[in-house]
Amino acid sequence: MVDDRPLLRGGNTMSKTANSIDIESHVEAIPGIGAPPAGGLINVKQSRFPYCIVWSPLPLISWFLPMIGHLGICNSAGIIYDFGGPYFIAEDHMTFGRPTRYYRLSPSRVSLLEWDRGVHLANDEYRGRMHNLFCDNCHSHVAYALNKMGYRGKTNWNMLILGWEMFVFGSFTSFGGFLRTWLPFLVLVLIIVMVTSTATATD
Repeated sequence: MVDDRPLLRGGNTMSKTANSIDIESHVEAIPGIGAPPAGGLINVKQSRFPYCIVWSPLPLISWFLPMIGHLGICNSAGIIYDFGGPYFIAEDHMTFGRPTRYYRLSPSRVSLLEWDRGVHLANDEYRGRMHNLFCDNCHSHVAYALNKMGYRGKTNWNMLILGWEMFVFGSFTSFGGFLRTWLPFLVLVLIIVMVTSTATATD
């Protein structure tokens, strides 16, 4: 006999049938999920950023536009996942190197189960997608996860909102992270100023 009684999971009512998946058991079976570090603390040295969005600079692009970079999302255990290319999700090692910035989101806005389920669903979805630099990229992967978990009660997260919030509210992992983010851009600006000044002086 099929049990059609409602099953509550993270505040959402689900109908449990003989063919339904027990989402909680499914998520807890994923390696690294359900076992966050003590207190959910960030550990930069070990690249553990529970409930965070993380950012690393893109070669060449971030040198000229330091507000544009590569984005990833972490599960409740702090493990990083990012959409690194066509049909590829990098796990625990960002595609373009260790993160230089992170944006800690509020775990109180969703349950641990909802957060990890959102990240897991986004990973599964983007392992089947072609990467498009302008339309369907690493930011889209993170937005998909936040939309699936309904973070802040919203389902309209997108690359522009995420890019803005990371740029405004993100923290640097260290002084070295600050230098990796801004030094190439500042060097380019200095070179342009020097060349311009030299050209002006010779006129």
